[in-house]
Amino acid sequence: MRLLIADDEPLIRRGIQKLVNLSEIGIEEVYEAENGEEAFRLFEEHRPEIVLLDINMARLDGLSVAKKIKSLVPETKIAMITGYNYFDYAQKAIRIGVEDYILKPVSKQEISEIITKLVHFHQEKRRKKILQQVFQKETEPVPDNSKGNYYSSIQKYMEECYMDSQFTLGMLAEKLELSSGYLSILFKKTFGIPFQDYLLQLRMERAKLLLLTTHLKNYEIAEQIGFEDVNYFSLKFKKYFHLSPKQYKEMVLKNENE
Repeated sequence: MRLLIADDEPLIRRGIQKLVNLSEIGIEEVYEAENGEEAFRLFEEHRPEIVLLDINMARLDGLSVAKKIKSLVPETKIAMITGYNYFDYAQKAIRIGVEDYILKPVSKQEISEIITKLVHFHQEKRRKKILQQVFQKETEPVPDNSKGNYYSSIQKYMEECYMDSQFTLGMLAEKLELSSGYLSILFKKTFGIPFQDYLLQLRMERAKLLLLTTHLKNYEIAEQIGFEDVNYFSLKFKKYFHLSPKQYKEMVLKNENE
């Protein structure tokens, strides 16, 4: 698998490669770009499956590069590298299909988790072959779109419904016209984790974004991501990030000011 790192700071580009043992997570080739134009040229030439883009680059900004890449090869997995002051751009990136973002200064744990997740997402193609075998063995009739992109359909409904505190696997199954048991198998085969784990991950990442880009109180953030109880939200946040919402925000602000 190939990785493209585009950032105008050489220390960032080289640091990422030093922080993470890329070969262990399936990255065999790495390309570096110092501006947006070079990043897109390298992408066209080598077609890396995983791309890390700095939002604030010369000649062509990261968002523009991401749009061009997604238009050319939609299945490319992209994460944006951004500073705290550019989080409004990070929100736009998510809307155009970018899978994730990395906050500067880059930590070893976060960059490793992000790249691993992008590699995992890309491997969904291979999982489809396994799913075809599952479909053949299932006695339950499957809608015609089983040959199509369940991955995209599930992601679409998850994005639309994660804010609903009552959202369940059963509700998703109804939207896809599948049984809950069948969807449970399909979901784990497709994403590598159970429905509830994926839903929690999605809610926590959105909570982090709201925490750092708005002045919403914890109970308001909880409501917006599908938690009726703010204390339960805080408990889940701390378990997921190993810091309370307040501690997490203070840590980010401290790192930004150093």
